[in-house]
Formats: sequence, C-alpha cells, structure tokens
Amino acid sequence: MTKQKNTKIHIIGAGISGLITALVLEENGYSPTIIEASNTVGGRVKTDIINGYQLDHGFQVLLTSYPAAQKYLDYTTLELQKFLPGAVIYKDGKASKLGDPLRDISFLISTIFSDKVTISDKLKINELNSSLKNKSLEAIFSEKEQSTLAYLKAYGFSKKAIDNFFIPFFTGIFLETELATSSRMFEFVYKMFGEGYAALPKNGIGEIPKQLTNKLTTTKFRFNSAVKSIHDTTIQLENGEIIDSNFIIIATDPSQIINFSSTKKNKWKNCQTLYFETTRRQIQQPLIGLVANESSLINNIFYTTALETQNISKKEVLSVTVVKKHNLHEKLLVKEVIKELEELCQIKDVKFLKLYDIQKALPEKESLTYIPTEKEIKINDHTILAGDYLSNGSLNAAMLSGEFAAKTAIKYIDSK
Repeated sequence: MTKQKNTKIHIIGAGISGLITALVLEENGYSPTIIEASNTVGGRVKTDIINGYQLDHGFQVLLTSYPAAQKYLDYTTLELQKFLPGAVIYKDGKASKLGDPLRDISFLISTIFSDKVTISDKLKINELNSSLKNKSLEAIFSEKEQSTLAYLKAYGFSKKAIDNFFIPFFTGIFLETELATSSRMFEFVYKMFGEGYAALPKNGIGEIPKQLTNKLTTTKFRFNSAVKSIHDTTIQLENGEIIDSNFIIIATDPSQIINFSSTKKNKWKNCQTLYFETTRRQIQQPLIGLVANESSLINNIFYTTALETQNISKKEVLSVTVVKKHNLHEKLLVKEVIKELEELCQIKDVKFLKLYDIQKALPEKESLTYIPTEKEIKINDHTILAGDYLSNGSLNAAMLSGEFAAKTAIKYIDSK
C-alpha cells in the first residue's frame, strides 16, 4: 500500500474514460488526480438545465446492453427511461411507424403494412437479428471490414430499406451521411440494440458521469486547469504552473499536448443539436423520428419530454439533430430547420431554445477494434493514452479504454 500512496498518478480529462480510469485505480489502492480543462466532469456527456428545460449536449442515448455500462453503472439509481424499439419515418410529407413487433406488440400492424421496406427486407431484418444474437463481440470485431453501406447491399437489403431506414437511422449514430463507417461498428451497434434498449437517465445523460464521480473517494480533481504540454513526467498547465508526476494517463485528445512521433492527429466527426419549445407532441410515444430525405438538413427528431425528465415546464421540448455539413450561421440554420420541420414533419408552433455545436462528437477511425492494444496506448513507460478514439466511438469503448489504461498503468508501476 505504501507504493500506491506515494505514486503520483495524473489523469488528464474528466470524461468517461478518465473517470473509469480513476475508479479502477482506486479499486487497486491508488489515489490519482484528475486534471480537467472545464469546470465539470463528463466531457461530451453532459446535461444543462436552461430555463427549467433539461437539455443534453447533443442527442445521446445509453444502450443498456453495453457490457461495460452494465459493469460500472447502477441502472436503478439512474432511473433509466426506455425508448420504444422502433421509429417514426418521415418521407414525402407522410409519417409512418416501424418497429420490432417481437419486442413490442404495438408495432405489429404498422410494421406489417409499412411500405418503407419490402417484405423481403422484413424477413432479412429478422434473419440479421438472429444471426447477430448468436455472434460474439470478439467475432464481430474480427470480421473483415467494409463500409456499412456495402455490408447492407451485400446482405441483400433493398434500396428502399437502405434509403428509408438504415441511412437516416445510422447517420444519426455514426454522424456521417454515407454509411462509410466500418461494418464492425454496424454489427456491434445493431447487436446492442437487439439485446437491450436505448435509454436515458431521468435527469439526463449527464447523470452517468455524475454517478461515476460519486463512486470516487480518494481521487482529487483540478477543474479549470487546461494542460498545455507534457514533457517526460512533467505537466505544464496553460497558466504556466508545472506539475510533477510519476505516471500520466491522457484521457482526452492528446494531439494538442504531446508531440511524440507515435501520436497521430486524430480525426473527429461533428454534429449540431437544436432544441425547440413546442406546445404539443406530434409523436406521443418515446420514439425517434427519422427524416428519410436525402436533401434535408434534419436527420432525426425526438421529443425529450416523451420520456420522464426533471423538466419543470408544462410545454414540450423537441430535439433536432443535424449531421449534414453546411455553411449556415446560427440564425439561418434555425430558420431552415424550422422550415423543414413544417414541410417535412408537419411540426409547427416551435420556439427556438438553444443550439449545441458539438465539435469532436465522435472519433473518425477507419479500422475499428473492441479494445485497443497495449502498443496502441503506450507512449512510454510513464505515459499512456485512454479514450474511445483508440478503438470505436461508443460509451462502451470509452469505459473499456479507461479500464484498460488503469490496468496497464498498474502493471508498469508495479514493475518498477
């Protein structure tokens, strides 16, 4: 225990990976310090309360079947509110409901008679569900990679199903419109949806990092402390302060703070989420709305008040996600989105609340893995990396990366 007490470990970044790293280190007797540039935990996983409205930083969900989430989160305490296993598809000015009747019988009639996919597609969806249910995560991330679009075509899905469902649905998940994301990620996400539910904590996605933080007892936090650079075991903050450390774990994008040749500059995907106040919900159930229109800015919509939240207003809150690249400034973007809501979704009477312009929303990585290797995270014998960008862009990957980083750090420290 003496070694643990005397070892100065610093974690840069209080996002999900950083918090899990600290949690695993604590479980092994260490008391790390987390250095965070902002004034709170969570990284990209945050919730604001603005004028009584509960607004997540972007439309995010927790997939309850994530193995790492099941290990590290208390779902009961989070008071998870579940989405229904389906979607409302907006196409040619009409709305139709499509879902999994095997998991929710209320989708039976609408799905049987839906013209958004063919009968063959419906059979193939069941076939894919069954196939992935029996496929391990290790097998998924060992498969030969191709684009998700190529995978869907090779599987035999019709152009109608791809255009009306797969592209709008997975554009919102992958944050890119071409479905160029690896087929490994498609199979992983599809399997996770099939084995659990999409859900949100009652008090917003930000409750996840809050819960992890509350589990920490000996970890110290230094907020509002942006790191400028790292040299050997020395950390220099933007304000000029120098911090000496024995071991450093970088749980944020490292490209701005280290210059090691082994560290490539990471690529990131961006998106925008706009929130609107409205007097009524067009979609009464907790279902995502997909806009199956190739030329539209809007990708998906969701009434956050369709789930139980701590929102104190009697009015409804509508979330709108924009993935497509454009050059519109905020006022023009809001104007165009309001126009599309009325023309494509028949949603009127909306009042703009807030825009979240989310930079670095997801890592952009060509070849995906379930968990990084020791070689990929090691900078040297006293500096390693953590973060979902090392393997795949998911909450599950962020947690696994933090766990792996902590265990790797412990191994290096114990060997000295």
